[in-house]
Amino acid sequence: MKRFLIHWLVIALALWVTAYILPGVHIESNQALAIAAIVLGLVNALVRPVLTLLTLPITILTLGLFYLLVNGFTFLLASKVVPGFGVSGYWWAVLGALIVSILSSFVGSFFDKE
Repeated sequence: MKRFLIHWLVIALALWVTAYILPGVHIESNQALAIAAIVLGLVNALVRPVLTLLTLPITILTLGLFYLLVNGFTFLLASKVVPGFGVSGYWWAVLGALIVSILSSFVGSFFDKE
């Protein structure tokens, strides 16, 4: 349970920083941020593996670059599900997903040492 809470807080922090940095990513309230972090985690856990498997041939052909587009799609999907969390377009979603991934892996590395 502790690990889940830490992971959720790390994603929420990364999402908040992303919304602060990128003008195309909008979060209207702290409640929307909390729900968006949970939904983003669920979409990444449930939908992204299926999409990754389905798009594996094109991901191999593009040497992994297509995976960035899959991440952008899951980010955009989470923004469509959560009211108060919006993305202005697909390319903002790709950039937002990239920043959230980088920030969450960086911040999460401090907590993995336990």
